[in-house]
Amino acid sequence: MGQFTQLQAADGQSIPAYVATPSGKPRGGIVVIQEIFGVNSHIRSVADLYAAEGYLAVAPAIFHRVKPEVELGYQPDDMTAGMALKAATEALPSPGVMQDIQAAIKHAGQAGKVGIVGFCYGGLLTWRAACNLQGLNAAVPYYGGGVTTPDEIARKPKVPVLAHFGDKDKHISVDSVEAFKKAHPEVEVHLYAADHGFNCDQRGSFNAEATKLARERTLAFFRKHVG
Repeated sequence: MGQFTQLQAADGQSIPAYVATPSGKPRGGIVVIQEIFGVNSHIRSVADLYAAEGYLAVAPAIFHRVKPEVELGYQPDDMTAGMALKAATEALPSPGVMQDIQAAIKHAGQAGKVGIVGFCYGGLLTWRAACNLQGLNAAVPYYGGGVTTPDEIARKPKVPVLAHFGDKDKHISVDSVEAFKKAHPEVEVHLYAADHGFNCDQRGSFNAEATKLARERTLAFFRKHVG
């Protein structure tokens, strides 16, 4: 259903993105932001699922500026490599990869209104996009690592946000989720009986029940705000 294309960021950098196109007229666009494992088979499948729901789905390779063609699995060595790539990406001079996400939003905007969804590190970038970027109509971070820290809580979203967290997530405490929720009553926050990465069926933490419910809520949210 999808294929890779090249996006151009504001600074002229070319960024690969996996683009999945719906069969009929698009309902709108969805930007899909990867975990720390690259635009791998799981992220491509997520984009394909949104295309099957009628959206033009765009998944930019957000590690491209630090290392091209990243496609990792979920073993301990992959986790270590992904964390190093995240650290290198976070260390880029501002605006860093946010301009790559902005380019993806522009591409997705060909289809109409645009939503953004991201997982793990991508969830954090999705939150930042909701607060800082142009051209979005809705944002859905899944277990965004760092979203519930004081610095990120201090941000103010410019578009409606739906946030998914797992109550067994060792990286994001329930207390910090509650603090985020209290600071942002305008954000729809859901907590699932699940671990970090529960949406990924290639990880040991996959939780089918939480995935199904979060997906239903996300699709309803995008139907309301994107189309």
